[in-house]
Amino acid sequence: MLEWALDALRASPGVGEIVVALPEGYDAPEGCVGVRGGAERSHSVRAALAASSGDPILVQDAARPMLTPEIVAACLAGLGDADAAIAAAPVTDTIKEAHDGAVRRTLDRSVLWAVQTPQVFRRAALEAALAQPDDVLARATDDASLVEAAGGTVRIVPTSASNLKVTTPHDLEIAELLLRHAQA
Repeated sequence: MLEWALDALRASPGVGEIVVALPEGYDAPEGCVGVRGGAERSHSVRAALAASSGDPILVQDAARPMLTPEIVAACLAGLGDADAAIAAAPVTDTIKEAHDGAVRRTLDRSVLWAVQTPQVFRRAALEAALAQPDDVLARATDDASLVEAAGGTVRIVPTSASNLKVTTPHDLEIAELLLRHAQA
């Protein structure tokens, strides 16, 4: 999956250097700088940021193999004067907030977005967000939320739900089908 995402990054004119956070014992893919990943995703991003020289900074999850150069270009263009721009798909399901198995309320899906990667940041905004203690970083589910919490401006770049994250065997089956279809 990492190679599929890297292929899209390599084919993106707006991407210069690629830094990959890897588990110990793994070598960097060809043409990439490798750094040791951290215990949590934001720790890995912090390590990769320290090894990079770019601005803006694009963060991509290896678990999202459906990345395309078009999504990368849209996110880079979406940064504008903001601190961050994030790929996201509109939520189509009805979403319920529940506590202890009891529904408390139904959320308005017209204002909800399923956040994806890439996420593009002004270097200074991401550095400030990642300068927080390790325990704060460990609780963050994405780096844009850290920029938000620091008062930064984060813009949504609408994308398709097909830019899915592979976390379950079912997700992998869907990704394989989409990739086969894209190559046909």
